[in-house]
Amino acid sequence: MTPLIRQTGRVLGVRIDALTWDEALSQLLDWARERQSRYVAISNVHVVVSASRDVAYRQVIDGADMATPDGEPVAWMLRRMGFAGQPRISGPDLMTALCERCVDAGLPVYFYGSTEATLTGLEARLRDAFPGLVIAGMASPPFRALTVEEDAAAVARMNDSGAGIVFVGLGCPKQEYWMAAHRGRVNAVMIGVGAAFDFHAGMVKRAPLWMREHGLEWLHRLASEPRRLWKRYLVTNTLFVLGAVRQLMRGE
Repeated sequence: MTPLIRQTGRVLGVRIDALTWDEALSQLLDWARERQSRYVAISNVHVVVSASRDVAYRQVIDGADMATPDGEPVAWMLRRMGFAGQPRISGPDLMTALCERCVDAGLPVYFYGSTEATLTGLEARLRDAFPGLVIAGMASPPFRALTVEEDAAAVARMNDSGAGIVFVGLGCPKQEYWMAAHRGRVNAVMIGVGAAFDFHAGMVKRAPLWMREHGLEWLHRLASEPRRLWKRYLVTNTLFVLGAVRQLMRGE
């Protein structure tokens, strides 16, 4: 395959890739076949706003090998910049699409993050949905910083597994910092998929398709977990709207 010519736009000052589903999947699979050490930031409104307000985090997102527009508002901003037809490329959907293609390609995958219970449920559902999927390994790290020795052992297990893709479910912003710190060490494409493990394991119910297609998945999640998510969605969404208006008024 001819290497993808990268096109990006700045959404609230954060570098986001403009690309189709086919382009994203083809590029990721090419990297995975070669076991290149890359990392992918799935960038929704929360990620973009957080990165726009935190220089260190913005450098992590800007430094990603691919930063997909997860969230209809982010995709809409790219369309306003001239990237016509830019779709939303979300973590849960990207994970499903890649698992399907990895079956055909015979590419092993690895899952890192969440809890043992979630990983158990996730494995059962994935094996049911994708019977030929090679799950090279799953690991639930402790909810604390790993020692140097523990981290080295975790990396060795990933590399020894032969996985071409490592799905990372540590939550934002931890997963992005973790991936950036492990590029060059993990011999696979690392993709931070956030809550995708919980969705696909059946631990958290995902929004209906019509809500996802109309950019309302955040509302479904807010209604499901109001105490935990109210600040993320109500405050962060407001900050995104204000930032987007300022950016559009400046003609950027």
